Amino acid sequence: MKANRKLWVAATVCVAVVAGVTGCSQGDDKAADPFAGLTADAIADKAVATTKAATSFHMNGKGKTDGQEMTVDFSVDDKGSCKGSMQAGGKGGKAEMIGTGGVSYMKGDDAFWSSTAGDEGGSAEEAGAMATLLKGRWMKMPAGDEGPDAFCDLKTIVKDMDEDTPRKGLTRGADADVDGTPAATLTKKGAKDETTTFYVAKDSAKPYILRVVEAGGKEPGTVTFTEYDKPVTVTAPPADEVVDMAELAGAS
Repeated sequence: MKANRKLWVAATVCVAVVAGVTGCSQGDDKAADPFAGLTADAIADKAVATTKAATSFHMNGKGKTDGQEMTVDFSVDDKGSCKGSMQAGGKGGKAEMIGTGGVSYMKGDDAFWSSTAGDEGGSAEEAGAMATLLKGRWMKMPAGDEGPDAFCDLKTIVKDMDEDTPRKGLTRGADADVDGTPAATLTKKGAKDETTTFYVAKDSAKPYILRVVEAGGKEPGTVTFTEYDKPVTVTAPPADEVVDMAELAGAS
């Protein structure tokens, strides 16, 4: 499974972003409806286009994939910089991620490396050797599916979001408040008891998604988006704390 797909599925991001305009009508202290005259599907279409123009964002979420609880805390920008962490429940462990200058790095705890080796079919001995080699150190990711494009390419991430976004059959619900920000909601009902609800800031200048909630089904979860268009500052780890897996593979 590609790292970017694992990251986004863990965060249950099958995302639509809803655009809006915030304003007040004269002589009325109640904010005007920024979505007047638009269907839920039309709002979603406008919103996806807006999201593609984002230069950066931060996401924090909890979800379930393949029966395992996952959490993600991650920032990424359109210059190839990213940083964050992901953690799996049980014995899955935790890993930190950094991407800068076209190079990606990952540092996991013993449980993460052991479970990763197991997922790839490695033996207990191989898992232990990997955990020992990488203990307290960063693994320099090889190029390709497991490299920078895996989780540090904003365009790729947004493209995945766009392709997976349900933009037909949406229903607008009651407005809500997300961490102090007024938000519109769109809901998509799926099979059986599955629903996806999108909470979107009512802001004409920044019509970005605030939260996505997946309820019911096999992969429920919530992810919250913040810090749109803010710089993501990343520093590469010191060379003496890095293990280059490509060099090791070549040497062996």
